[in-house]
Amino acid sequence: MEKSSPEKLILVTHEPGGVACIIINRPNSLNSLTKSMMTDLARIFKSLDADDSVRVIILTGSGRSFCSGIDLTAAEDVFKGDFRDMEIDPVFQMERCRKPIIGAIAGFAVTGGFEISLACDILVASKDAKFLDTHARFGIFPSWGLSQKLSRIIGPSRAREVSLTATPINAEQAERWGLVNYVVDRSELLNKARQIAEAIIKNNQDLVLRYKAVINDGFKHDLTRALALEKDASQDKLWMDATQQEILALEDNDTWAIVDIPPGEKEIGSK
Repeated sequence: MEKSSPEKLILVTHEPGGVACIIINRPNSLNSLTKSMMTDLARIFKSLDADDSVRVIILTGSGRSFCSGIDLTAAEDVFKGDFRDMEIDPVFQMERCRKPIIGAIAGFAVTGGFEISLACDILVASKDAKFLDTHARFGIFPSWGLSQKLSRIIGPSRAREVSLTATPINAEQAERWGLVNYVVDRSELLNKARQIAEAIIKNNQDLVLRYKAVINDGFKHDLTRALALEKDASQDKLWMDATQQEILALEDNDTWAIVDIPPGEKEIGSK
């Protein structure tokens, strides 16, 4: 059971330009989660989602690991109660969050920590990162989506091997399999996450939120239904009126350089 103040176990910093950084801050226990930490994490994501000054969220861990999952020494406290209370479910609140979430993963992301990483929209990993599913080892059934999400990202055969053998995925393999977007030196981890956040912030905020939603919602359906979701979103009258006004403003300002890559801007895939 943790003795530290719960507020200090989940830290939030607000950076210039609309970036909020959440830090899981229990390094002496490899950032394992107690019930109060899970509740705090859920409430923080809900709060940041409602905060209009926040445009992108970065999630990371302090010390040697991102998150080693549920604190099994406090398992009785963690697992009692109503698991259907979504207000205190961090993964549900992450999936509900409209703002893009960038996971900056260093060290181990184990079981519940693995599931939290899968709830991020974009993942950057340090070279020493490892993703490990130990549900089968400890006889605990997943409840934050790992059994369904992982197979959709890396394929069912690979997911079965990872989960049924409890074998870790290293950073290099995770990048090859499409689990993470970038692998960088640990010293560059947050810099890379911020670089991605800054690129997102340069764009139309309303479209970013709507685009994330249609990508994530469409992934839950077959292609025909997903394409219909996109068509419905693109035909929304309020959105179309606002877009037309912005296009007219761009024309008035003579700023139609939208196909040019600004000097120094890196392309996707570059380190």
